[in-house]
Amino acid sequence: MAKLFFSYSHKDEELRNELETHLALLKRQGVISSWHDRRITAGGDFGQVISSEMESSEIVLLLVSAHFLASDYCFENEMKRALEKHNEGTAVVIPVILHPCNWHSAPFGHLRATPTDGKAVSMYANQHEALAIVAKDVREAANSIHIAAPAPNAAIHDEHAQTEPAPGPRSSNLRVKRKFDDHERDEFLEDSYEYLVRYFDGSLEELTKRNPHLKTRFKRLDATSFAASIYEDGKRVAQCSVWYGGNFGSRGIAYSQSSDAPRNSFNESLTVEDDGYVLQLKPFGMQFHGGGSNGPLTQQGAAEYYWEMLIRPFQ
Repeated sequence: MAKLFFSYSHKDEELRNELETHLALLKRQGVISSWHDRRITAGGDFGQVISSEMESSEIVLLLVSAHFLASDYCFENEMKRALEKHNEGTAVVIPVILHPCNWHSAPFGHLRATPTDGKAVSMYANQHEALAIVAKDVREAANSIHIAAPAPNAAIHDEHAQTEPAPGPRSSNLRVKRKFDDHERDEFLEDSYEYLVRYFDGSLEELTKRNPHLKTRFKRLDATSFAASIYEDGKRVAQCSVWYGGNFGSRGIAYSQSSDAPRNSFNESLTVEDDGYVLQLKPFGMQFHGGGSNGPLTQQGAAEYYWEMLIRPFQ
């Protein structure tokens, strides 16, 4: 059974309660146990109890919203220690995006968030669909760290059967840094570009479903570039093109606010870098004034970063 810790702002307590309901089956099946600060009894030392529960946790859910990011205690205490445990390999940190906010630039922005593609729970037409996705991801995380113990008093019917010796104690901090070669970087770049293609195509389609007065257009220009446009009442009000390779360089993905810009002209770019553990995408920094991130991004974070540039005129 994996022990789960909720890190959240009390202003998001209603959604936390809903999420707990969706996690009830996992508790009933013995997959997880959960804890949050409302379990602290009268007279308990708030800071000491939270610290103790955090240290013994194996999964930490960061329930992300603007309230969470604004909370000094959540941000400086709980999140900071949770990420330390994640890097040590003693816990898995899962950002759960409750409401739209600029979370990609947060210290956990490089982690894979849930629900799918980091789409906020509150943005789903049916929030129960989103919370069900979160519960599924929590189950997968718990299963990945849970080591099933042999049932006590299990009878051995075959007297000739050989039993494996019980594993001895070991550290869970086993991550080591490595070097990534050019083939891995180029492959990651191509995979990231294709992720952007799917992300923009799907987002444009969903945008028109939710806003009948808008129309969109998505077009692959060639194997390494695409263009996207948004029309309001028939008038084009937002457009962009995205590409990699060519004159720009083989290890970057460029964004232009024009749908037909030459490849030596762009408004933002992403380059491939690594931290010794994983490959990531680093913004050049031309859009920081618009709320962008100067930290490394996952493929999902990079896609949302570029999408926000396109959708900004409407928001």
